[in-house]
Amino acid sequence: MFDIYLILALAMNLLAGQSGLLSLCQAAFYGIGAYAAALFMTVEGWSFLQASVAAIAINIIASLPVVWFSIRLRDLFFALATLSWQIIVFAVLYNWVGLTNGPFGVAGIPKPSLGGISLDSLPAFAFFSTFSGVGVMLLYAGFSKTPYARVLRAVRDDQLAAVSFGKRPSYYKATAILLSSGTSAIAGVLFASYYSYIDPTSFTLDESILIISIVLIGGLDSVKGAVAGALFYILLPEALRFLPLPDAGAANLRMMIYAIVLILVVMYRPYGFFGKYRFE
Repeated sequence: MFDIYLILALAMNLLAGQSGLLSLCQAAFYGIGAYAAALFMTVEGWSFLQASVAAIAINIIASLPVVWFSIRLRDLFFALATLSWQIIVFAVLYNWVGLTNGPFGVAGIPKPSLGGISLDSLPAFAFFSTFSGVGVMLLYAGFSKTPYARVLRAVRDDQLAAVSFGKRPSYYKATAILLSSGTSAIAGVLFASYYSYIDPTSFTLDESILIISIVLIGGLDSVKGAVAGALFYILLPEALRFLPLPDAGAANLRMMIYAIVLILVVMYRPYGFFGKYRFE
């Protein structure tokens, strides 16, 4: 699961960290990617690679309304517009029974197979997902040092100044959203293949907020921050399992402790662990 949340954090960091776009619909793209790959593999019989490419393409198309929002809306209004898109996508996944099987979800999703090699064992899938996560991380680490990324930050910090230098903010925001949605599809494909079953409850607004919290804790505009935030989310709840808590309320107490730690991090590390930017 760490690799999946790492990819989602990197995709979210591109929007919130480098572009200054606080999106509340990242789980929607995560879910569209998962459902697209699952349906292509189970219904159409496509290979894992074909389904993955198709899922990325569909996610990019599905992100066009968010591109439209980014051109016409800013700050809180953009966030509210993406919230509406998250709700719409979840409603479609939950109610379009003929396509998505509604609340019953999609079962029997095959494990990945590449070049005739099946990755159905846990170690093989772990190696593949780690390879995918590291690949996406290196891609974003290189991307963050490009002239394009510097212009993206300039648009984030001062759109008028960017326009005065002949840059088009709408172009840079649109391409960032397209890249982020395509990256989220990769996480969705891995999630569907790992569990072999998906349903709409995995792609709710709560999941979008979780992805945002991972990035905020790790630090905006930082690849190291995305890695740290994903590790924090995965490892801290597991570490809390070793506390001698009463069995009756152990799960709830762990979540309370986890929430308190999150609050302390936000209070005393407002930029996150490795952040270079924060929302004002």
